Amino acid sequence: MRKKIVAANWKMNLTVSEGERLVQDILDAGLRLAEDREVIICPPFPYLTQTRNQIRNYPHFYVGAQNCASEKSGAYTGEVSAAMLHSIAVDYVILGHSERREYFQESGELLRKKISLVLENGLKPLFCCGEPLEIRESEGQQQYVQRQLEESLFPFSEQELSRIVIAYEPIWAIGTGRTATPEQAQQMHAYIRGAIAERYGNEAALQVTILYGGSCKPDNAAELFACPDVDGALVGGASLKAESFVGIIRHI
Repeated sequence: MRKKIVAANWKMNLTVSEGERLVQDILDAGLRLAEDREVIICPPFPYLTQTRNQIRNYPHFYVGAQNCASEKSGAYTGEVSAAMLHSIAVDYVILGHSERREYFQESGELLRKKISLVLENGLKPLFCCGEPLEIRESEGQQQYVQRQLEESLFPFSEQELSRIVIAYEPIWAIGTGRTATPEQAQQMHAYIRGAIAERYGNEAALQVTILYGGSCKPDNAAELFACPDVDGALVGGASLKAESFVGIIRHI
């Protein structure tokens, strides 16, 4: 059975004390997670060790980084390598988020290099894909996402794919207050799973966790998670408050 996951992406928010308080409030909610459920918290780089230490004794809680470098090591001032993340016991790494693609011009080829390094260092990639508004309005979302998968994921083996989590993020629904309807989310999640099945086979596709990444909130989480191919969420703004994030987790 594939994992059901809710992941928090704090982006560039919170001070160290605010982050510590947020994690503690989440843990104090007393969540009891089934064996196939996971919560991933992805704070900014400076807080990774603190977050790791806070969740250490809580089953099914994991820590993730929001990015990593595309090179192993060297003269890359300001970059953080996958090996560094492994050395501080990080579990997951978000790669290919729409903000990284847009603001830092990260290409499919670059992301493929990052995924390779993350896997090589024993970490799990959380790979983001999704279309902007103009592509959705022209009904080209399936072809757009297919190309992202082909450029960055499909070069990897079935065994490597089994360690990758995918997040479908309709870019037009991130931070805009707009949310894809459950029907729209299910349609794209099913398409992604179908594309994986075509490349790797149906059995492999059924094991891949695919998260929804577009303005998930407690009041729409249950309906989204009820879709057969939606396996949880990558949560942005709603992950910055314990009450709303815990409210989403309770629906997985």
